[in-house]
Amino acid sequence: MKTTKVTQNNGPTAEGIASVAKKISKKGTPPVHLWDPPFCGDLDIRIARDGTWYYLGTPIGRFELVKLFSSILRKDGDKYFLVTPVEKVGIKVDDAPFVAVDFSITGGGNNQTLIFETQVGDRAKLDKENKLRVSINQKSSEPKPYIHIRSGLEALIDRKSFYRLIEIGSVKTYKNEEWFGIWSDKNFFPIIRATELN
Repeated sequence: MKTTKVTQNNGPTAEGIASVAKKISKKGTPPVHLWDPPFCGDLDIRIARDGTWYYLGTPIGRFELVKLFSSILRKDGDKYFLVTPVEKVGIKVDDAPFVAVDFSITGGGNNQTLIFETQVGDRAKLDKENKLRVSINQKSSEPKPYIHIRSGLEALIDRKSFYRLIEIGSVKTYKNEEWFGIWSDKNFFPIIRATELN
């Protein structure tokens, strides 16, 4: 399917989508997963690996606008879209659409629960629904940890938060192997095989 670049003079604009998003977000979190509007092309919006949103190559400086756009973000397959009841536009995401910048802990040990917060203020409890996923960078062999936030959208866990996770991790037998990982909400989330710990 051929996609087209949407410019300010052709089709929807970021301003127009923001206006619609502002109206629908007054009723709570928009149910973007229920909407099936027509695809209207790609908008020149990019989410960088550090969570910064860019429009026409310039960082979007208004936190409220970024938060508004993030509320209508949807992932279909491997692609990302901003979705309203009447239009759907493609955007670029360098890595994950969110960055987990902090987490809080209640309880301790095997009974602890971790709640992550993203750069736009979304919160997600690390549990069976919002799992931890760790991929390994093929070039550097460094782990890249992610947590599911909502509806297939993930947050890359920032470096300082990942170091904090490592400090509270423990080793457990998982699928007949010894793994180093994290407990949350009575579930164990493996990070790396114990034999690979440095």
